[in-house]
Amino acid sequence: MKHFFSPEGQRALQALMAGQPLLAFDFDGTLAPIVSSPGDACVPAGVVQRLIRLAAWRPVAVVTGRAVADVRTRLGFEPAYVVGNHGAEDPRMAASQTSQAALQKARERLAAHAQGLMDVGVAVEDKGGSMALHYRLAPDQKKAIAAIDQVVDGLDGALETFGGKCVVNLVAAGAPDKGDAVLRLVQESGSDAAFFAGDDVNDEAVFELAPAHWLTVRVGHDARVSKAQYFLESQDEMAQMLQRMLDLQK
Repeated sequence: MKHFFSPEGQRALQALMAGQPLLAFDFDGTLAPIVSSPGDACVPAGVVQRLIRLAAWRPVAVVTGRAVADVRTRLGFEPAYVVGNHGAEDPRMAASQTSQAALQKARERLAAHAQGLMDVGVAVEDKGGSMALHYRLAPDQKKAIAAIDQVVDGLDGALETFGGKCVVNLVAAGAPDKGDAVLRLVQESGSDAAFFAGDDVNDEAVFELAPAHWLTVRVGHDARVSKAQYFLESQDEMAQMLQRMLDLQK
């Protein structure tokens, strides 16, 4: 990855903005800073103001691990599209009965182990289309992860798990991911390309399938391998990046 504000990154952005791109973003850690309590997350005012202006020009999408109903209250603007639960929840599409049945099994197992998880500081979040086991606030994160692993190991193949920033996520096997969602939105919006920014494991689904003419940005740069083309040092650079988009669309 190269820094988004490198000469190469700026040339790539200029080429993208000369066309008709979809502008898509993850929420936590991307549009909104990571916070200790998920309920406190919101988009900073400077980012909101720029997104409102961008949304008047091109379709803007938020593709998030959160439930759609949850994230809408935290945005401060109205995007053209909101897709939740890591790509599995699109308000315009019905969830499959197979996915619902698989998640119900997960709910039952988590309920049976609720006290043990709570005792080690794991918070269980039911998002409707996925489940999240948060351990950010656990006093001993290694013990919390061990407890999560013990519960998750008892789930059947109808469910998939993947990690994140102090969280383990459960989704129905075969459910659409973020990559599927962004590709579908590009087609539905009549866009000729996509911009996508994200910061976590579930965003790699977009980075991995993105054609060469898309522009992908990972928020945060560390030793972990990412398929994103460019990176921002941190979420603090988001407003500056959006402003650069606005400057190019004038």
